[in-house]
Amino acid sequence: MRYSQPMRPRLSDIARQAGVSEATVSRVLNDRPGVGAETKQAVLTALDVLGYERPATLRKHSAGLVGLVVPELENPIFPLFAQVIATELASSGYTPVLCTQSPGGVTEDEYVEMLRERHVSGIVFVSGLHADTSADHERYHKLAASGLPLAFLTGYIDGLAAPCFSCDDTVAATMAVEHLASLGHTRIGLISGPERFIPVQRKLDGYRAAMASIGEPLVELTMFSVEGGAAAAGRLFERGATAVLCGSDLMALGAIRAAETRGLSVPRDVSIVGYDDSPLIAYTNPPLTTLRQPVRAMTTAAVRALLDEIAGQPAPTSEYLFRPELVVRASTGALRERTA
Repeated sequence: MRYSQPMRPRLSDIARQAGVSEATVSRVLNDRPGVGAETKQAVLTALDVLGYERPATLRKHSAGLVGLVVPELENPIFPLFAQVIATELASSGYTPVLCTQSPGGVTEDEYVEMLRERHVSGIVFVSGLHADTSADHERYHKLAASGLPLAFLTGYIDGLAAPCFSCDDTVAATMAVEHLASLGHTRIGLISGPERFIPVQRKLDGYRAAMASIGEPLVELTMFSVEGGAAAAGRLFERGATAVLCGSDLMALGAIRAAETRGLSVPRDVSIVGYDDSPLIAYTNPPLTTLRQPVRAMTTAAVRALLDEIAGQPAPTSEYLFRPELVVRASTGALRERTA
């Protein structure tokens, strides 16, 4: 039996695909100097597109390990964060080490210790203890002082020598209230998680400021879950809310469930707004109006900042806020008077 051999690269094909000369392709394939980084990347991309295997000397070696500490993955927004971060790290030659937390499982501090034992080049934290105002943040100051490069997503630690990147939750809540008010709603409620978390505090600030000229604030704080959202929404409906802003898409799904169990139709009787624009949330029934976090922009900025730190460049100490986007779908509608 005759086995086919891998195709050998033809310089003319690669040069045509990359838009360079055959001599340039030869220099790249033989790893010779005199070729700019962009031109070299164009040639390597041409190899990939044409299905040729890169020469062994050009295969990217791992530049090291980078820890990625994220909350439990039941909320679909966190796997999205992890996926984008991992892709960004891999494209730069780093191997991501994913550490996911769950109630009663390995703690954030235990993960950090394991990562340090493996001599990671840096760590990215997503919505960790840095977002919890009741936690002792001295742990992060000690990490930064040790020289370990750090980057934080969703949360902020004042005075920490590390970059932080968050969605502007205050603006998000304001946008949602203004959208619901434009539909005629004045009995607008807010459901979110425990107030000790920075994103919750910011949503509360934006919501209360926006409601100041609209009506009485109706707030229910609960667990970040479908069940928590359902229970809190039920209480808001009993208080006369005709529209509800939720702190996550999962909570919004719980709010829709609570409406249905009470014989209320969404959006005919009540309007529901989620938060995150998680994967597949556009395909719920009804499709969910939500605030979209700019996950790709946030994570790309965080990874680049971390890689700059690893390369020895000074880390910015301020927080970078990214503007959310209101995505209007079918779960919000004009106010209708409820019939008795």
